[in-house]
Amino acid sequence: MAIRSCRGLVMVALLIPALAAAVTLSHQCPPSFEDVAGACRLRTAYQQYTSLNDAGVGGLHTGLPVVRDGFTPEQIDLGRYLFFDPALSANGRLACASCHRPAHGFADDRQRSIGVRGTEVRRNAPSLWNVAFLKQFFWDGRAHSLEDQVQGPLYGAAEMGNTPAKLLATLNAMPAYRTLFGAAFPDARGAITPAEVYAALAAFESSLISLNSRYDLYAQGVTDALSPKEIEGLNVFRSFVARCAECHTPPLFTNQQIAVIGMPDPAGRPFDPGAGAVSGEQMLRGGFKIPSLRNVALTAPYGHGGQFATLRDTVAFYTGGRGHAVPRAENLHIHWHIWDPKLSARELDRLVDFLGSLTDESFRPATPAEVPSGLPVPH
Repeated sequence: MAIRSCRGLVMVALLIPALAAAVTLSHQCPPSFEDVAGACRLRTAYQQYTSLNDAGVGGLHTGLPVVRDGFTPEQIDLGRYLFFDPALSANGRLACASCHRPAHGFADDRQRSIGVRGTEVRRNAPSLWNVAFLKQFFWDGRAHSLEDQVQGPLYGAAEMGNTPAKLLATLNAMPAYRTLFGAAFPDARGAITPAEVYAALAAFESSLISLNSRYDLYAQGVTDALSPKEIEGLNVFRSFVARCAECHTPPLFTNQQIAVIGMPDPAGRPFDPGAGAVSGEQMLRGGFKIPSLRNVALTAPYGHGGQFATLRDTVAFYTGGRGHAVPRAENLHIHWHIWDPKLSARELDRLVDFLGSLTDESFRPATPAEVPSGLPVPH
């Protein structure tokens, strides 16, 4: 999670007004989840397809990766309140939703979000749709669970700027949160713990499921769900000329790998070594996680640094030739799928048309009218 805006650091306790009304947790699983003995289990048409590999490169009947589910309704709803509550930041002004904005595909419409110190964070905020299927997180893949992932922005000095001790002191000082955590974690005893905070946020993020787009209808046999132009774009997308589907593999539209594609850094920004700085491996220098394309039409700008303003600009990058944007001082190991496909303007336009068919917000959760801290809810 990355962050959007703030000015100055002040004590959170001074910013928290009295809560106007009591907040209660939902006892129902979110849409697309079934309550199985108190645990919310995802249900989707893709579960009828058990193989990830027998339908070619992202064939229409390819199954999904293993999903992270099984949280209780109360844990998911508690996570929703935490996600929208600025009390989680050091200054009480930034929530997770300040940057991962529901109206922008749970991403940010800025190139790079603004943290608690009023400066830009390092990278563009990725979308949170369908993160329940992912096995690594952040652009550089440095986290391997949702619980690990949420700690990055919570405690990042340039992002939410909090500390574990301060976060727990803030939450434990609020009777409303003590009550809600008790309802979500009835077997726990005593004060709110870090593990409970991370689990609740992970529970909410795992509920952000987007699998009911017009593409999905087409994949399930509704042949007129896509327009002729979108079908043409799908054919380009899956072709062995464009090779988009080899990395952005349906139905998740990512193969979850790290790839070095030679994307330029934003003007005036230093070279970002990406996953290479995490692993220390030269082969991964300049490598970044391949993002899912679900709801991609909503998440501009694009790239790890927000380099491209539009989808058209983004897909056009791949026709520029292998390594054409790599700085002269860098000798990167460009992924072998990146070459010089020489796609026409028409083919690029059709790709953009097809990507628009991946939009689905039918299960977008409601933004709380108020949060337990009583602080203003970001929209």
